[in-house]
Amino acid sequence: MPHPMIRTERDGEIAVVTIDRPTKRNALDLPMWIALAEAMEAASADDDLRCVVVRGAGEEALSAGADIAAFEHERGTPEREAVYGRELSRSFQSIRRCRHPVVAACRGWTMGGGCGIATMADFRVGGPGTRMGIPARNLSLFYPYGELDVLLQSIGYWVAMELLVEGRVFTGEEAYHKGLLSRLVPDEEVIAEAMAMAKRIAQGAPLSNRFHKAALQKLRGPLPITADELAANTDFAYTEDFREATRAFLEKRKPVWRAR
Repeated sequence: MPHPMIRTERDGEIAVVTIDRPTKRNALDLPMWIALAEAMEAASADDDLRCVVVRGAGEEALSAGADIAAFEHERGTPEREAVYGRELSRSFQSIRRCRHPVVAACRGWTMGGGCGIATMADFRVGGPGTRMGIPARNLSLFYPYGELDVLLQSIGYWVAMELLVEGRVFTGEEAYHKGLLSRLVPDEEVIAEAMAMAKRIAQGAPLSNRFHKAALQKLRGPLPITADELAANTDFAYTEDFREATRAFLEKRKPVWRAR
Protein backbone atom coordinates (compact mmCIF):
# COMPACT_ATOMS: atom_id res chain seq x y z
CA MET A 1 0.00 0.00 0.00
CA PRO A 2 1.44 3.45 -0.89
CA HIS A 3 2.78 5.49 2.02
CA PRO A 4 3.32 9.27 1.92
CA MET A 5 6.69 8.95 3.65
CA ILE A 6 8.13 6.40 1.20
CA ARG A 7 8.36 7.97 -2.24
CA THR A 8 9.61 6.52 -5.52
CA GLU A 9 10.57 8.79 -8.40
CA ARG A 10 12.06 7.98 -11.80
CA ASP A 11 15.11 9.60 -13.32
CA GLY A 12 15.31 7.86 -16.66
CA GLU A 13 16.44 4.30 -16.00
CA ILE A 14 17.05 5.00 -12.29
CA ALA A 15 14.50 4.72 -9.49
CA VAL A 16 15.04 6.95 -6.45
CA VAL A 17 13.38 5.64 -3.28
CA THR A 18 13.20 8.36 -0.62
CA ILE A 19 12.48 7.89 3.08
CA ASP A 20 10.64 11.14 3.72
CA ARG A 21 10.32 11.83 7.45
CA PRO A 22 13.01 14.44 8.11
CA THR A 23 11.42 15.69 11.36
CA LYS A 24 12.37 12.31 12.91
CA ARG A 25 15.62 11.83 10.99
CA ASN A 26 13.72 9.52 8.64
CA ALA A 27 13.03 6.93 11.34
CA LEU A 28 10.69 4.18 10.15
CA ASP A 29 7.62 2.79 11.88
CA LEU A 30 6.10 -0.53 10.81
CA PRO A 31 3.91 0.84 7.99
CA MET A 32 6.98 2.58 6.57
CA TRP A 33 9.06 -0.63 6.70
CA ILE A 34 6.26 -2.38 4.81
CA ALA A 35 6.05 0.42 2.25
CA LEU A 36 9.84 0.39 1.76
CA ALA A 37 9.72 -3.33 1.00
CA GLU A 38 6.87 -2.78 -1.46
CA ALA A 39 8.77 0.03 -3.18
CA MET A 40 11.92 -2.07 -3.55
CA GLU A 41 9.98 -5.12 -4.75
CA ALA A 42 8.21 -2.99 -7.36
CA ALA A 43 11.55 -1.58 -8.52
CA SER A 44 13.04 -5.06 -8.75
CA ALA A 45 10.17 -6.21 -10.98
CA ASP A 46 10.59 -3.27 -13.37
CA ASP A 47 12.59 -4.49 -16.38
CA ASP A 48 13.10 -0.95 -17.61
CA LEU A 49 15.18 0.02 -14.58
CA ARG A 50 18.96 -0.24 -14.44
CA CYS A 51 19.71 0.96 -10.89
CA VAL A 52 17.96 2.01 -7.65
CA VAL A 53 19.08 4.78 -5.28
CA VAL A 54 17.87 4.78 -1.66
CA ARG A 55 18.15 8.10 0.16
CA GLY A 56 16.66 10.08 3.02
CA ALA A 57 14.80 13.37 2.75
CA GLY A 58 16.59 16.46 4.02
CA GLU A 59 20.26 16.77 4.88
CA GLU A 60 20.44 15.19 8.33
CA ALA A 61 19.96 11.47 7.70
CA LEU A 62 19.53 8.52 5.42
CA SER A 63 17.65 7.10 8.41
CA ALA A 64 18.07 7.01 12.18
CA GLY A 65 16.55 3.51 12.08
CA ALA A 66 13.38 2.16 13.64
CA ASP A 67 10.94 4.52 15.34
CA ILE A 68 11.41 3.40 18.94
CA ALA A 69 8.48 5.50 20.11
CA ALA A 70 6.22 3.19 18.05
CA PHE A 71 7.50 0.01 19.72
CA GLU A 72 4.91 0.19 22.49
CA HIS A 73 2.05 -0.53 20.10
CA GLU A 74 4.00 -2.35 17.35
CA ARG A 75 5.95 -4.90 19.42
CA GLY A 76 5.93 -6.75 22.73
CA THR A 77 3.55 -9.67 22.13
CA PRO A 78 4.18 -12.89 20.16
CA GLU A 79 1.59 -11.86 17.57
CA ARG A 80 2.98 -8.37 17.10
CA GLU A 81 6.57 -9.60 17.13
CA ALA A 82 5.86 -12.17 14.44
CA VAL A 83 4.50 -9.45 12.16
CA TYR A 84 7.23 -6.91 12.98
CA GLY A 85 10.08 -9.39 12.55
CA ARG A 86 8.70 -10.70 9.28
CA GLU A 87 8.14 -7.26 7.78
CA LEU A 88 11.48 -5.87 9.00
CA SER A 89 13.34 -8.80 7.43
CA ARG A 90 11.28 -8.45 4.25
CA SER A 91 12.24 -4.77 4.05
CA PHE A 92 15.96 -5.41 4.50
CA GLN A 93 15.99 -8.38 2.14
CA SER A 94 14.03 -6.50 -0.53
CA ILE A 95 17.09 -4.27 -0.90
CA ARG A 96 19.54 -7.16 -0.99
CA ARG A 97 17.40 -9.22 -3.37
CA CYS A 98 16.56 -6.38 -5.74
CA ARG A 99 17.62 -7.57 -9.21
CA HIS A 100 19.11 -4.19 -10.01
CA PRO A 101 22.20 -2.72 -8.32
CA VAL A 102 21.25 -0.56 -5.33
CA VAL A 103 23.12 2.57 -4.22
CA ALA A 104 22.57 3.95 -0.69
CA ALA A 105 23.14 7.68 -0.22
CA CYS A 106 24.38 7.77 3.38
CA ARG A 107 24.32 11.45 4.18
CA GLY A 108 24.27 12.19 7.90
CA TRP A 109 22.72 9.75 10.38
CA THR A 110 22.79 6.18 9.11
CA MET A 111 22.05 4.41 12.35
CA GLY A 112 20.44 1.15 13.51
CA GLY A 113 17.94 0.09 10.89
CA GLY A 114 19.27 2.90 8.71
CA CYS A 115 22.69 1.27 8.82
CA GLY A 116 20.96 -2.02 8.01
CA ILE A 117 19.36 -0.44 4.95
CA ALA A 118 22.76 0.84 3.83
CA THR A 119 24.61 -2.45 4.34
CA MET A 120 21.98 -4.27 2.28
CA ALA A 121 22.77 -1.99 -0.66
CA ASP A 122 25.50 -2.85 -3.16
CA PHE A 123 27.14 0.58 -3.02
CA ARG A 124 27.26 3.06 -0.13
CA VAL A 125 28.21 6.71 -0.62
CA GLY A 126 28.85 8.91 2.42
CA GLY A 127 30.70 11.97 3.62
CA PRO A 128 32.82 12.99 6.63
CA GLY A 129 29.63 13.96 8.47
CA THR A 130 28.08 10.53 7.99
CA ARG A 131 27.52 8.64 11.24
CA MET A 132 27.14 4.86 11.06
CA GLY A 133 26.32 2.63 14.00
CA ILE A 134 24.04 -0.16 15.21
CA PRO A 135 23.07 0.62 18.82
CA ALA A 136 21.17 -2.65 19.36
CA ARG A 137 22.89 -3.12 22.72
CA ASN A 138 21.37 0.14 23.98
CA LEU A 139 17.88 -1.36 23.57
CA SER A 140 18.73 -4.99 24.38
CA LEU A 141 17.81 -5.89 20.78
CA PHE A 142 19.01 -8.95 18.87
CA TYR A 143 20.08 -7.95 15.36
CA PRO A 144 18.63 -10.40 12.75
CA TYR A 145 20.79 -13.23 11.36
CA GLY A 146 20.19 -12.31 7.74
CA GLU A 147 21.43 -8.78 8.31
CA LEU A 148 24.32 -9.93 10.51
CA ASP A 149 25.47 -12.14 7.64
CA VAL A 150 25.71 -9.22 5.24
CA LEU A 151 27.43 -7.09 7.88
CA LEU A 152 29.98 -9.81 8.57
CA GLN A 153 30.69 -10.27 4.87
CA SER A 154 31.14 -6.52 4.43
CA ILE A 155 33.34 -5.58 7.37
CA GLY A 156 34.46 -8.77 9.11
CA TYR A 157 34.15 -10.07 12.65
CA TRP A 158 36.30 -7.51 14.43
CA VAL A 159 34.62 -4.41 13.05
CA ALA A 160 31.18 -5.98 13.50
CA MET A 161 32.07 -6.52 17.17
CA GLU A 162 33.05 -2.85 17.47
CA LEU A 163 29.64 -1.83 16.15
CA LEU A 164 27.46 -4.32 17.99
CA VAL A 165 29.25 -5.05 21.26
CA GLU A 166 31.42 -1.98 21.92
CA GLY A 167 28.70 0.24 20.47
CA ARG A 168 30.97 2.36 18.28
CA VAL A 169 29.50 5.02 16.03
CA PHE A 170 31.82 5.58 13.08
CA THR A 171 32.46 8.88 11.36
CA GLY A 172 32.35 8.89 7.58
CA GLU A 173 36.13 8.55 7.36
CA GLU A 174 36.17 5.64 9.80
CA ALA A 175 33.27 3.94 8.04
CA TYR A 176 35.07 4.24 4.70
CA HIS A 177 38.34 2.81 5.99
CA LYS A 178 36.54 -0.04 7.75
CA GLY A 179 34.53 -0.99 4.67
CA LEU A 180 31.08 0.26 5.68
CA LEU A 181 31.19 2.96 3.01
CA SER A 182 32.33 2.18 -0.52
CA ARG A 183 32.90 5.83 -1.44
CA LEU A 184 33.67 8.97 0.55
CA VAL A 185 32.96 12.45 -0.85
CA PRO A 186 32.30 15.88 0.70
CA ASP A 187 29.00 15.90 2.61
CA GLU A 188 27.34 18.30 0.20
CA GLU A 189 28.16 15.96 -2.72
CA VAL A 190 26.78 12.70 -1.29
CA ILE A 191 23.44 12.77 -3.10
CA ALA A 192 24.98 14.00 -6.35
CA GLU A 193 27.67 11.30 -6.27
CA ALA A 194 25.09 8.60 -5.51
CA MET A 195 23.11 9.70 -8.56
CA ALA A 196 26.25 9.96 -10.70
CA MET A 197 27.25 6.45 -9.62
CA ALA A 198 23.78 5.15 -10.49
CA LYS A 199 24.02 6.72 -13.94
CA ARG A 200 27.43 5.09 -14.53
CA ILE A 201 25.99 1.74 -13.44
CA ALA A 202 23.01 2.25 -15.76
CA GLN A 203 25.36 2.59 -18.72
CA GLY A 204 26.41 -1.05 -18.34
CA ALA A 205 24.62 -4.06 -19.80
CA PRO A 206 21.68 -4.69 -17.44
CA LEU A 207 21.67 -8.46 -17.87
CA SER A 208 25.36 -8.58 -17.02
CA ASN A 209 24.90 -6.39 -13.95
CA ARG A 210 21.96 -8.46 -12.71
CA PHE A 211 23.85 -11.71 -13.24
CA HIS A 212 26.96 -10.56 -11.40
CA LYS A 213 24.97 -9.24 -8.44
CA ALA A 214 23.06 -12.53 -8.10
CA ALA A 215 26.14 -14.69 -8.72
CA LEU A 216 28.32 -12.93 -6.14
CA GLN A 217 25.58 -13.29 -3.53
CA LYS A 218 25.07 -16.96 -4.42
CA LEU A 219 28.77 -17.74 -4.07
CA ARG A 220 28.66 -16.58 -0.44
CA GLY A 221 26.50 -19.62 0.31
CA PRO A 222 23.44 -20.12 2.54
CA LEU A 223 23.33 -19.21 6.20
CA PRO A 224 24.16 -22.24 8.41
CA ILE A 225 21.44 -21.31 10.91
CA THR A 226 18.92 -23.75 12.40
CA ALA A 227 15.19 -23.10 12.65
CA ASP A 228 15.46 -22.92 16.46
CA GLU A 229 18.23 -20.33 16.24
CA LEU A 230 16.16 -18.23 13.86
CA ALA A 231 13.16 -18.45 16.17
CA ALA A 232 15.27 -17.35 19.15
CA ASN A 233 16.14 -14.16 17.28
CA THR A 234 12.98 -12.51 18.64
CA ASP A 235 13.30 -13.68 22.26
CA PHE A 236 14.57 -10.26 23.32
CA ALA A 237 11.09 -8.81 22.83
CA TYR A 238 9.83 -10.62 25.93
CA THR A 239 12.67 -9.67 28.27
CA GLU A 240 12.61 -7.16 31.11
CA ASP A 241 15.70 -5.49 29.67
CA PHE A 242 13.98 -4.73 26.36
CA ARG A 243 10.94 -3.24 28.08
CA GLU A 244 13.17 -1.23 30.42
CA ALA A 245 15.31 0.03 27.51
CA THR A 246 12.26 1.18 25.56
CA ARG A 247 10.90 3.04 28.60
CA ALA A 248 14.32 4.59 29.26
CA PHE A 249 14.61 5.80 25.67
CA LEU A 250 11.23 7.50 25.81
CA GLU A 251 12.02 8.98 29.24
CA LYS A 252 15.48 10.13 28.07
CA ARG A 253 17.43 8.30 30.77
CA LYS A 254 19.90 5.43 30.94
CA PRO A 255 18.38 1.95 31.27
CA VAL A 256 19.08 -0.27 34.27
CA TRP A 257 20.11 -3.71 32.99
CA ARG A 258 19.07 -6.88 34.86
CA ALA A 259 20.07 -9.49 32.25
CA ARG A 260 16.63 -11.06 32.26
